[in-house]
Amino acid sequence: MPLTSADTPVRARLSTLDRWLPLWIGLAMVVGLALGRFVPVLGDALEAMEVGGISLPIALGLLVMMYPVLAKVRYDRVAAVTGDKALLVSSLVLNWLVGPALMFALAWIFLPDLPAYRTGLIIVGLARCIAMVVIWNDLACGDREAAAVLVAVNSVFQVVMFSVLGYFYLTVLPGWLGLDTAGLDVSIGQIALNVLVFLGIPLAAGFASRAIGERTRGLDWYEERFVPRVGPWALYGLLFTIVLLFALQGEQISDHPGDVARIALPLLAYFAIMWGLGMIAGRALDLGYARTTTLAFTAAGNNFELAIAVAVATFGATSGEALAGVVGPLIEVPVLVGLVYVTLWAGRRWFGVDPLAAPGGTEAAVETASSDTEVRA
Repeated sequence: MPLTSADTPVRARLSTLDRWLPLWIGLAMVVGLALGRFVPVLGDALEAMEVGGISLPIALGLLVMMYPVLAKVRYDRVAAVTGDKALLVSSLVLNWLVGPALMFALAWIFLPDLPAYRTGLIIVGLARCIAMVVIWNDLACGDREAAAVLVAVNSVFQVVMFSVLGYFYLTVLPGWLGLDTAGLDVSIGQIALNVLVFLGIPLAAGFASRAIGERTRGLDWYEERFVPRVGPWALYGLLFTIVLLFALQGEQISDHPGDVARIALPLLAYFAIMWGLGMIAGRALDLGYARTTTLAFTAAGNNFELAIAVAVATFGATSGEALAGVVGPLIEVPVLVGLVYVTLWAGRRWFGVDPLAAPGGTEAAVETASSDTEVRA
């Protein structure tokens, strides 16, 4: 009897690029670390090309990474997402109440004797994800429209709340608990610039390309011809960005392997706990597979670009706080790639849907999940 889609191994239904993604990411990390270690002039060159605290090559990599995913978003469906109060409220609670508090607790539990690394981790916990989460969500067949909305909401809250929460978790709360305090002077303008570059530009480009493409060539051409052509560039941009990020701090990471290991432990716990809380909340709220996946990844991911920029601007490029920020993507990237595969497995085991069963992947998962929710209601 021929295998059905549900019987076919997940890896066999992925493209070659997606199938070996952990390997490509691992190689990109190794290449970046090697370049940073043995070609130190590259780091100086990247820092020399900074504008407003943002390295232009890294910004270019992030734009290339973000654009294809945001070009795939069906913006005509966004209104349906904004009406999902359970999704929006649960995302806000996980991102802006649970996430920072959890990272604060883990940083003090694992690093009570290393104040610089502890502060760096707390900054990472405050920087909610607005960039790479769209990649992890797309690979796991989450709801693209929901991801676009939640990322936009996180962006607004990031501009408004980052400095406030930084002051609370680094000065006020430690003072209340009789712990050491640290200062954080962050410009709202710098945060707004970060959001504009890493989200605003690719979001505007994605929206414009869909509007122009559908108007001039039609929906079928856009979905069947244009999207498949630009889609792989998201992962090319991701790999390029990883190489540059790790090249910037390759020497520092290789010179402090023990410190990297200590910083990694609370980060591992953080990503696993936040993803798990997102999955549990999604199931409890009956959001269906696609939106539960989006909720979990937007809760687990962090905006390490902002965290690194803030740590460097406040404490210096060679500070322990900056090293903690750099270790963030070192741990986050492979862990969240692994969680993509766990999430795809959970779709079949926990939700009774196969996210990769039908052409379109994400759209099929969204429609199946929506149908399941209507039946249960």
